[in-house]
Amino acid sequence: MADRAAVFYYDFSSPYSYLAAERISGLFAEAGARQPEWVPISFGHLIRVTGRVPWSLRPEQAELDEIQRRAAERGLPEVRYEPGWPRDTYSLIPLRAATFAKRSGRVVSFSLAALRQRFAAGRDLSDVDNVLIAAAACELHPKAVLKGIETESVKLELRAATDEATALGVEGVPTVAVGEELFWGDDRLEEAVRAASAA
Repeated sequence: MADRAAVFYYDFSSPYSYLAAERISGLFAEAGARQPEWVPISFGHLIRVTGRVPWSLRPEQAELDEIQRRAAERGLPEVRYEPGWPRDTYSLIPLRAATFAKRSGRVVSFSLAALRQRFAAGRDLSDVDNVLIAAAACELHPKAVLKGIETESVKLELRAATDEATALGVEGVPTVAVGEELFWGDDRLEEAVRAASAA
């Protein structure tokens, strides 16, 4: 990864991925650092491989309050969770759609739109119609997206990205990889930016 941009690993089930996604591009731009590559990965697969139980499966009020505090501090809407979050939110549909969007250079705009659908509007991204709303926001044709999420090469690409993240030692999302250094958490973005600037 010596000549590769920093890599931003994220998933659509994570409110911290949403918080990080809303500011990561701006932080890198302010520092004059090369923009990170956005790589969606399956957090559901990651926790099955690592055996780690994420905080969201036993959410404490203090954690939820911290998420709301950060959102308010950054001028974002109140974070909303659809019924069944997080157990029912490890859907591959938005991940495959983001992987498909990446092929046309729209992964950032699609991912932001999809994360806002979930955490600003409280919509379920396992419902393909909500994914298509996010796709329309970045001018991806619904029929192309529907075809893309069922394409074997897209499925394999998502699997490969997730496997690569696992091999690097990524344990959770959001994580920014700068070379071999991993910065896990929305609260470590500034560290990641400094490392990328120094690379």
